[in-house]
Formats: sequence, C-alpha cells, structure tokens
Amino acid sequence: MASRIENRPPRSLSNKKGATEEVFSDKRRRIGSERMERQGGRGRAPLGALKADANDGAGAEGSECSTVDFTKEEVEALLMEKTNTKENRYDNKKKMDQMGDLIKRLKLCVRWFKRVEEGYILQKEKLQTDLQSAEKKCLDIENEMKIKIAELDETISNLRVTISSLEERIAKEASDKLEAIACYGKEQEARSAAEQMQASISTELERVREEKSTAERKAISNEDLYKRSQEYNMSLQQYNSRLQSDLEITNEAHKRLETEKATIVENLSNVRGHNKALQDQLASLKASQDEAAKQKEMLTNELKCLREELKQIRDDRDRQQLQVQTLMGDVEKYKEYTGKSCAQLDTLTIKTNALEGTCSSQRDQINMLQQQLIAEREKSKMADLSASETRTVFEDQKRIICELQERLAEKEFQVIEGEKLRKKLHNTILELKGNIRVFCRVRPLLPDDGPGTDMVVSYPTSTEALGRGIELLQSGQKYPFTFDKVFNHEASQQDVFTEISQLVQSALDGYKVCIFAYGQTGSGKTYTMMGRPDAPDLKGLIPRSLEQIFEISQSLKDQGWTFKMQASVLEIYNETLRDLLSSNRSSGIDSTRIENGVPVSGKQPYTIMHDVNGNTHVSDLTIKNVSSASEISSLLQQAAQSRSVGRTHMNEQSSRSHFVFTLRISGTNSVLTFSYIGIFTVLLS
Repeated sequence: MASRIENRPPRSLSNKKGATEEVFSDKRRRIGSERMERQGGRGRAPLGALKADANDGAGAEGSECSTVDFTKEEVEALLMEKTNTKENRYDNKKKMDQMGDLIKRLKLCVRWFKRVEEGYILQKEKLQTDLQSAEKKCLDIENEMKIKIAELDETISNLRVTISSLEERIAKEASDKLEAIACYGKEQEARSAAEQMQASISTELERVREEKSTAERKAISNEDLYKRSQEYNMSLQQYNSRLQSDLEITNEAHKRLETEKATIVENLSNVRGHNKALQDQLASLKASQDEAAKQKEMLTNELKCLREELKQIRDDRDRQQLQVQTLMGDVEKYKEYTGKSCAQLDTLTIKTNALEGTCSSQRDQINMLQQQLIAEREKSKMADLSASETRTVFEDQKRIICELQERLAEKEFQVIEGEKLRKKLHNTILELKGNIRVFCRVRPLLPDDGPGTDMVVSYPTSTEALGRGIELLQSGQKYPFTFDKVFNHEASQQDVFTEISQLVQSALDGYKVCIFAYGQTGSGKTYTMMGRPDAPDLKGLIPRSLEQIFEISQSLKDQGWTFKMQASVLEIYNETLRDLLSSNRSSGIDSTRIENGVPVSGKQPYTIMHDVNGNTHVSDLTIKNVSSASEISSLLQQAAQSRSVGRTHMNEQSSRSHFVFTLRISGTNSVLTFSYIGIFTVLLS
C-alpha cells in the first residue's frame, strides 16, 4: 500500500498556494479526522481493506486513476475544501484554475468510489456463488447418504432372510442325513443276515455232497441197494439243484444290496458336500453382514465430518454477512458525503452539474445494490431454513441409527440371557435325571460266536421297564436288571452318543463330567469309546464328543466367548501311574515290579493331589494345549502306542490297564467379564 503522502488527491501544477493556505488545509484534515474518529470509532483501517478489494475488482482503469486511493480524512477534506474568494475576487482565471483542480480531484474521488463499488459487487457475487455451491454440495451429500443408508438397511434385511432360510435348509439336510444313516444301518444288518444264510447254505451243500459220495460208495459195495441208492442220489441231486438255485438268488440279493449300499453312500457324500457348501455360504453371508456393518460405521463417521464442514460453512457465511453489513455502513456514509458534495457543487459551472448527475447515478446504483443485498439476505434466510430441515433429517437418521444400535444391543443381551437360561435348564434337567447314571449296551453276536448260539438276553416289554430293563437267561432262570438306559444290539454309535451328548454340553457349561466305560474283555468297550477312525459312521464317543465340544466353542465366539483346551492322557497299570504323552515312555514302569502276582511299588514319580475346590490333579503330568479335534486324535494315537498290554485267558491282546483321558475347558467371556472351568474325563477300564 502506498504511503499517506502518495495517496493524497493530485493537485494542479498551476495552483501554487502559500504556506498559509497549506497550513489551513492540513488543519482542516486534522479536524475532519478527529470528527471521523469520534463518529465511527475507527481510523482508516476499514477503507484500507476496501481499497485492496477495489483494486482487485477494478480491472483496467486509466493510468491516471490506477494509482490514486483515498482515505476517509482525504475525502472529508476534499468535500470541505473551499476556494479563497477574498484573494481571487478579481482574478477569474486563477479562480477557474482552482475550481478545475477541485473538479479533477472530485472526479478522481468519484472514480475511486466506482472501483470500490465494483469491488463490492464482485465480492457479493463471489459470496453468492460460494453459498450456492456449498448448498448444492450439502444437498448432494444428503441425498447420497439417504440412498446409502436405505441400501444398507435393505442389504441387512436380505441377509437376515437368507440366513434364516439357510438355517432351515441345514436343519432339513441334517434330518435327511440321519434318515440315510438309519437306512444304511438297516441294509448292513440285512447284508449280514444274507451272509449268514449263505454260510449256512454252503455248509448244508457240503454236507449233502458228503452224503452223495457215501451213497455212491455204498452202491458199489452193495448191488442190492443199487436202485434205492440211485433213487436217493436223484433226490439228492434235485435237492442240490434247489440249494444252488437258492444260492444264486441269495447272491443276486447280495449284489443288489451292494448296489443299493453304493447308491446310499454316494447320496450321503452328496448330502455332506451340499451341507458343507451351505455352511460356507452361511459363513460368507455372515462376513458380508459384518462388512456391511463396517461400511455403515464408516458412513456414520463421514456424516459427522460433513456436519462439521456444514457448520464451518455457516460460520463463514455469518462472518461474510457481518462484513457485508460493515460495507453497507460505509456505503451509507459515502452517500452522506456525496450528498454534501452535490449541495456544494450547485454553484459551480456546467461541469459541476455533470458531476452531480454522475453522483446521482451512483446513488441509484447504490440503491440497487441495497435491494440486491436485501434479496440475498432473503435467500440466506431460505438457505438457513433448508439447512435446518437438513439438520432435522440428519437428526432423524441419527436417532434411527441409535435406535437400531440399542435394539441390537438388546437382542444381544437377550441372546446372552437366553444362553444362561438354557444352561440352567439343561443342567437342571440332567440333575433331575440323576447326577450319576448307568447305561448298558448289549453287543451283537459275532461270527465267532457261531450260528447256533442261543440268545441269553431279552428285553422286557412292560411300560415301566421298556428301554430301561434287561433280562439274562441262565440255567433256565431269568435274572432281571434295570438301568437308566439300555441300548440293544441294534443300537448304533449315534444312538449312544445322542444320550451322552447332553453330558458333553454340561462340560462346556463349566461342570465336571466323567464317562466311565466298564465291562469284561471282548464286550466292546474300546469300540464304543473309540470306534473305527477310518469309518465316520462308526466313530466312538470320544471323537464325537470332541467334535461337538469344538463345534460349540466355535459357535460361541460370536457371543464373546473364548476357550482354552488342555488335554492329558494317563494310564493306571497295576496301580502305577504312567504319563502316556511323556517323551520318556518308560516313565512309571521302572518304579513298579510284580512278584508272585502282587505289585510291589517303589517310589512313584506321579502323585494324585486334591485342592480345596475338590479338583483332582496329578503332579508332573504332561498337559498339551489343543485347538482342534484332529490334534486330540493324534494325541490319542500316541497314547494308544504307549499303553501297556498283557495277556488274559479270554483275549491275548486284552489290556490290563485303565485308560484315563482328561480335557480341561477354560471359558472366558470378555463382554460379561465371566469365566469358568469345565472338565471332561473319559475312563476306559
């Protein structure tokens, strides 16, 4: 900005004033500046700011006006300046020069005011354009947010419907799977019966062949009995042909059963593949639901940022309105100064009248500018109303989101409470059934037992003992026994596990559960507990229980549960403890010797201890952290290889040891700040 001396209006070169007139002019400027400070309370700072805006909007003016600026004091001094009539009373030329100089400076002042007005107009248009662009941007963002929120709500509802339909399909597939397994079991029984019949027919055929050879030898030795032998031989041949035809029919039935078995196995594999595909689809849908929730949270954060930007735009608009009001005050003062100059220039020449016309036209433009400013204020009020409506819509959306979040939290709380109630009712039912329950499973007849073995086991049909009683026949006398549950020889591994699975669920709920398998050698204890690993349908109770534990623990992760599984396997061999998972497999054996059938124990490395909470521990026992059923299966295989095996009279490979498997389940819920420890123990004797 130029200095104060450079901003003064230009003076005529021919107008040379004396020291007295210059002092008088400076004095009037000082008086004018003091009066302006008393009236406005400000110096030249506001007009200095306006001067910069006017220079930006002036564009291209003449070289004569491009470097001329005015302050309040200079404008007031110019308007109050008068000619020295006494000195120039008879000098008309000098008087006209002074008047011309004054008119030139007034023209420069008017041109400066024009530039200022043009700066005002450009600034107003710029503010109006910024305001319109900000309003348009806010409206576009609001519409996009509404569309995105509606799409997310629709996506969430569709995902919920899809999940419910998938759960129904999974339940249906599970029921179909159970039916297929039951049909497969029945066909296996029919196959075994057909094989037994085929074996009996083969035995009968061999016996007939032997009789035929005997008859032929008798016919050679005894000619008298030749005819009867021949007739008997013919009858035997007929009987043999009948037996062979029956054998062919049996073989055809066997082949048909094999074909049906292959079909059922194929259908079962298809059902499993379809079930796995449905589970994968369900997992992907859950992942999509989580991603939609994250996107919804991201949009909520973006909405907060947009609200902050809208608030900043409103603050800028208020600040600009305040600046416009300040400028309007300056314009009003300019009008007042212009009116005074017109009153003083009425006595001047025709050039002064032209200047007055220019000032009046400027006044009209100022009035028009005021009207436009009023219109802009009305538009600003409308924009405020629109912004308030937008804020109301945002608040409604925020309230809806808060309500949905509250409902979600409420539903999660209801799920947690329902899980607590389920645990309580489940374990109450088990306590009502009995904390200690005894089941009996009858082994079916094996081919080694022979086809002629008499049945010594029967099942009562009375209502009271149905499914719970068993009768043994010995020496023509029946001995009845009653248990909590009796599984006949037709019961499958799944039937036994269905009854045991309730106890497995209690172990996950924090209870101590023990399953004890006891029976004589060859009664099927190992088959019931371990089963056949290569056949999924013949898996024992231990693999099925472990699969159930890990499946339920995985499903409970969505409710905030985390589980830690620790497994240990030991053997009690002749009252000596052995760690079957220890790297030193001879541990526990060297400390015990047997003399005359009586165990003589040395110093045993493992000790059984009981704590104050009633928990039982074995010192220095190897404990493995496990995270899947496959890891436990490998541990069980390792333990089976380390077991001690001895001979008995009934089975040369029968175990003399007691096998103890323990799974320690530690559950923690970070949401409820709750934890518990459940113990699942299986003892095979």
